[in-house]
Amino acid sequence: MAETVQLDNDGPFDVHLATPPDGVAVKGGLVVIHEIWGLVDHIRDIADRFALEGWVAAAPDILSRGGMQPALGEELLAIMAGEDDEAKSTVQPRMREAASPIRSPEYARWAIPSLRKTLDLLESQPGVDGRPAVTGFCFGGTYSFALAAADPRIRAAVPFYGAPPEETTLGDVTAPILAFYGDQDERLIDGLPEVTAAMTKAGVDFTPTVYAGTGHAFFNDRNPHAYDAGYAADAWRATLAFLDEHVA
Repeated sequence: MAETVQLDNDGPFDVHLATPPDGVAVKGGLVVIHEIWGLVDHIRDIADRFALEGWVAAAPDILSRGGMQPALGEELLAIMAGEDDEAKSTVQPRMREAASPIRSPEYARWAIPSLRKTLDLLESQPGVDGRPAVTGFCFGGTYSFALAAADPRIRAAVPFYGAPPEETTLGDVTAPILAFYGDQDERLIDGLPEVTAAMTKAGVDFTPTVYAGTGHAFFNDRNPHAYDAGYAADAWRATLAFLDEHVA
């Protein structure tokens, strides 16, 4: 079952809340943080898939406030998934214009408390019993790292192709982290050795998984130019096993 819940943090924001069907035991709670496209159907679908596996999944919309409403995100994602190169060339400028507020430090100071309120929502759900975790993709992968550093309630984090927080905050991470990357995602891959060393220095249980021959957004089945079905299936299985081990 899924519903939209409205929370408030200096203004309202929506959360897609998906709960396990009757007969499926609750394993815990999971914050699912969207990509730069916002709370589009792809992310709602992922939350619903987690619910079928026993997770109360909450996917907050933390980009509408910054200008990337779901309808715009769906439109831009559809263009990127298409074959019109001229139309694709308009996506990045439109995205930068729409979402420019999110690049400010002030936006992060709003987003992290909003994610923590999403955690509060999860912890109020029957069966969660103090067992929250977080996963996210791209923009949401970055915020998965950040939430793990900001809130000690997080018992496991699974960021997909996200950038970690500043090294100075890594000492605040108590949750184990399973992170996924494609080896063609050059910016993140180039920095991965340094990230791994910093995680080790901070005592973080950090497991990076790098898939060969694929790049950014390999889990996004709405974009055939990025999606890799085999790696997505493998990452899904690994994610469920990791959450079962550390949270359920």
